[in-house]
Amino acid sequence: MAKPAVLLSLSVCLLVLFHGCSARRTGQFQRQDECQLNRLEAREPDNRLQCEGGLLESWNPNHEQFQCVGVALVRLTIQPNGLHLPSYTNSPQLVHIVRGRGVVGTLFPGCPETFEESQRGTSQSSQDRHQKVHRIREGDVLALPAGVAYWSYNDGDQPLVVVSLFDVSNHENQLDRFPRRFYLAGNPHQEFLKSRRQEQYGEQGSQQERRREEQQQQEQGSYINNVFSGFNLQFIQEAFKVDTETARRIQSQKDRRGSIIRVKEKLDFVRPSTSREEQEHEMRQEEQRQTERQFAREQGHNGLEETFCTMSLRENIGDPSRADVFSPQAGRLSSVNSYNLPILNWLQLSAERGFLYSNALYSPHWNKNAHGVIYAIRGSARCQVVDDFGRTVFDGHLRQGQALTVPQNFVIVKQAENEGFEWVSFKTNDRAKVNQLAGRTSFMQALPEDVIANAYQISREQARRLKYNRQEVSMFRTSQRRTAIAA
Repeated sequence: MAKPAVLLSLSVCLLVLFHGCSARRTGQFQRQDECQLNRLEAREPDNRLQCEGGLLESWNPNHEQFQCVGVALVRLTIQPNGLHLPSYTNSPQLVHIVRGRGVVGTLFPGCPETFEESQRGTSQSSQDRHQKVHRIREGDVLALPAGVAYWSYNDGDQPLVVVSLFDVSNHENQLDRFPRRFYLAGNPHQEFLKSRRQEQYGEQGSQQERRREEQQQQEQGSYINNVFSGFNLQFIQEAFKVDTETARRIQSQKDRRGSIIRVKEKLDFVRPSTSREEQEHEMRQEEQRQTERQFAREQGHNGLEETFCTMSLRENIGDPSRADVFSPQAGRLSSVNSYNLPILNWLQLSAERGFLYSNALYSPHWNKNAHGVIYAIRGSARCQVVDDFGRTVFDGHLRQGQALTVPQNFVIVKQAENEGFEWVSFKTNDRAKVNQLAGRTSFMQALPEDVIANAYQISREQARRLKYNRQEVSMFRTSQRRTAIAA
């Protein structure tokens, strides 16, 4: 009798295994279907939310371009003395500082409060202690893991503009592929609320439910409650040992300042001073960390030996002196990946920032192992994107403030307009690799001359010129006779 029982158990196990494999395979096919794109668009933000201390703008994550690459995009403008309230997200973020300067505080669970006030004039019990505060400036890339709470503050004299990529298809996100932000304070705006309701309408289709949602939206606007508002007041009182009024303040249900608030006076927290000597000291420390990471790579380590609490979260790619590729005639390119910022190995993300001079051309290329999302920082460029059928799925201009998604293996070429073009490109791989069609390290130069001659039905002499005419790496100065690609 034992033998049939064993066979039955084995059959059940095989059935469960087959069902799991089928489900996983179906999910993969569904994701592939999402990238059947006939046309790409350079898109402006779809949603704008004005707050007391700034502006939130988001691109609709339900749009097929963002569904294809599995990401969402947000732009925050924090006015001077503005504070973006503490929150965390369901997916990793890669944040680029487009303009301005400020500070970001990150809250890693279980890590000590290493920043504390001086004991002079204060008792030990009244000293303020908190986790590390990171100073940010234009050109910085900040890596934020899923579920890690953070806050940001503009202590400068001009608006702080940041663009954030949410990698909702990342393995760290075990919810659905919709971006979710969990606020820990205030009664904030939800940058994706409108898009989420649109998605629900499409799924439910109930006119009654839609009218009820619209009425609720008119009453509440785009406000949502912070996570404390869902708890009973008594739980909050007991958890923090506070009175009823303080518990109500924590819930913030009557707060209408939005998710970016204006601080009445300068925000007071523990931070190192920013004298020139200390800035230079910080730069020397960063150079030392870079040297140590390089040594670790040469020894066969991946750099993740940094402790969880002290790992570096920030790298600047806006400084021209840091460029990885530079052409005096055409432009420059800087990148950040898991080689120079090891936490990106965990997040599986990377980024590059480029600047094309007037009318310069960036070689036609494709991302071998990543999707790309290009955000135009300054100027404009004429771009073309080609898919696997040889179709032009994008042929137009990418201008300041617009975003363009480029799916994996789609080929893109871009040429700056007269004013030049500066951009940041987020990529969904921590070691994204680029294959170029033209230039010194390109596909064309890797081919034998005779293969080129036969493939394109040209002479050996023509093949030789085609192969070696361009000896620049990736950015080309264009002839004055052909400064613009014909429309």
